[in-house]
Amino acid sequence: MSTKIMFMASSLFQVRPLTCAAAGGLSSGRLVPQPPDLIKWVKREGGFVHQAVRVAQQLDGLGLIATAEIPKGSDLIVLPEHIPLRFEASEADSEKGSYSSLIKLAQHIPEELWAMKLGLKLLQERAKKDSFWWPYISNLPETYSVPIFFQGEDIKNLQYAPLLSQVNKRCRFLLDFDKAVKNEIENLRSEDHPFGGQDVDASALGWAMSAVSSRAFRLHGNKLPDGSHINVPMMLPLIDMCNHSFNPNAEIVQEQDTANGRMLVKVTAGIQIKRDDLLILNYGNLNNDLFLLDYGFVIPSNPYDCVELKYDSALLDAASMAAGISSPNFSLPLPWQQQILSQLSLHGEDAQLKISLGGSELVDGRLLAALRVILSNDKEAVQKHDLTTLRSLSAEAPLGISNEVAALRTIIALCVIALGHFPTKLMDDESLLKQSVSASTALAIQFRIQKKALIIDAMRNLTRRVKSLSSKESVTF
Repeated sequence: MSTKIMFMASSLFQVRPLTCAAAGGLSSGRLVPQPPDLIKWVKREGGFVHQAVRVAQQLDGLGLIATAEIPKGSDLIVLPEHIPLRFEASEADSEKGSYSSLIKLAQHIPEELWAMKLGLKLLQERAKKDSFWWPYISNLPETYSVPIFFQGEDIKNLQYAPLLSQVNKRCRFLLDFDKAVKNEIENLRSEDHPFGGQDVDASALGWAMSAVSSRAFRLHGNKLPDGSHINVPMMLPLIDMCNHSFNPNAEIVQEQDTANGRMLVKVTAGIQIKRDDLLILNYGNLNNDLFLLDYGFVIPSNPYDCVELKYDSALLDAASMAAGISSPNFSLPLPWQQQILSQLSLHGEDAQLKISLGGSELVDGRLLAALRVILSNDKEAVQKHDLTTLRSLSAEAPLGISNEVAALRTIIALCVIALGHFPTKLMDDESLLKQSVSASTALAIQFRIQKKALIIDAMRNLTRRVKSLSSKESVTF
């Protein structure tokens, strides 16, 4: 099965057809050449936009910019309750033929691909000639730079198995969902057809899912009887033009309109915003896998990025021996060691073997604890410490310096093995980026560069720790 979603023309021609342009160049053009002014539309519909906020063209698309200094705490954008686009099924809605069909289609979608559910609503509104949201939808990009639209070779260029698995999973879902949609709507009456009688293919579905995953925010929906709220994905016109940074100058807040009690979605200035500054939100403390999968970009030196590995006893034996440790017993842990591994969810039927390097911890705490325990033959010394201590890298050598050095050297060897799984070296990738390559190829190369750089940085950090510990050991003896 091909992992590339092919672009096919719709078989029915409407005023607003659900077709997608080829994404080879990852163009940032809008759905229509000259879409309506979004700021004017938001204001006309009862929203608020600060007089110093303007839409600006950037290299990678549209963004919002301040044309004058804006004080901290100022409202930048306010959207009344009826402007956000969401997909919530009420009893009244379920009685409407076309909406009922949309609800049935949504039942085919797994929760982890929640963006596709709202994507169905987006496609339905895009197909309508008189959609309330057309001024917003017409401003959406015609293509997205997410990997499901990469050429097959560029998917391979990612070189990172966990992400390749996710990309292939999404592509397979879209191809299967394409068939499910066709089966569901094949014999519907025209008034019950969710997309105005138009064909919907995997390409259009992929466009809609990408539009939602890259632009929607999960906010509070209606209040429940117990006072809590359900998180509801919403597309926020104009607000979703704000760029991302881990150090934002703006933030999204929800509050009730004092006049009618309805929800308002606001963007407020978190700090004083200077003239010509872009308006920036934090999309979340995510790793580069999610940024690329859902948003179509990569964050250099992302402090939340990590490399996913598997806790494999044979691999750890090999890494330990490569680190100069004689007779490691990861494959044959002692019964008391097995008990601790089970508490770490690294042994037994319910074991969760996914571990990671990088991120806020540098080394997965479960991996570090397992290495410290397996490389120790002193049961009493191990049992003096709780799992929290054994999992902490800041707990310096809880089982002794020699044990700690052996654990860290094993992790360094594991890093070397992980780097060896990439077909190209970091220097090769950096040279390729200097050549003339497509936007999607460059994005794939940037992604794998960041993964390799993360592993190398972890190795350097751990090597410094080993040298420091070894010097202390030398002084002791």
